[in-house]
Amino acid sequence: MLEEVIIAGFGGQGLMLMGRLLAYAGMLEGEKVAWMPSYGPEMRGGTANCTVIISSEEIASPVVHYPKSVIAMNGPSLDKFEETVQKDGLIVVNSSLVEREVNRNDVAVVRVPANDIANKLGNLKVANMVVLGAYVKKSGVVKLETIFKVLEKTLTGPKQKLIDINKEALKQGAELVIE
Repeated sequence: MLEEVIIAGFGGQGLMLMGRLLAYAGMLEGEKVAWMPSYGPEMRGGTANCTVIISSEEIASPVVHYPKSVIAMNGPSLDKFEETVQKDGLIVVNSSLVEREVNRNDVAVVRVPANDIANKLGNLKVANMVVLGAYVKKSGVVKLETIFKVLEKTLTGPKQKLIDINKEALKQGAELVIE
């Protein structure tokens, strides 16, 4: 098994948390993992992305030029990474912020109205979890239950009160995926 995903968007959208949760879940499931963040010059509002590799084999490099999957949380990220996705790969798009369609017909596309769902849940900050839930369900790279366990280990102290809403966001994202 080898999954290489680039998660991209604006700084402040929770991209790095998505990547860390995915990497930790891969580790809990006994796989080899790599997580590599990349920030633009600004922290919030600037561009940011991270690469996650989950593999049953040793990982030679955390650098990925042609990922199997891309999660695009905004339009500029889709513009930048759409063409890099491998044939028969997966593109998950936050359709709340990305109006245009994916221009490829050789990849699977999942459009997720993440911001809309997050707003209905009462916290825009969980839009990242909505998208992550859809990605995990569609890719099958890790189990959603493993992501739940990792959330409980990651969100500690004052953030512990956010576990339930994050789990609900993950579930609602997963429910959008038709297999």
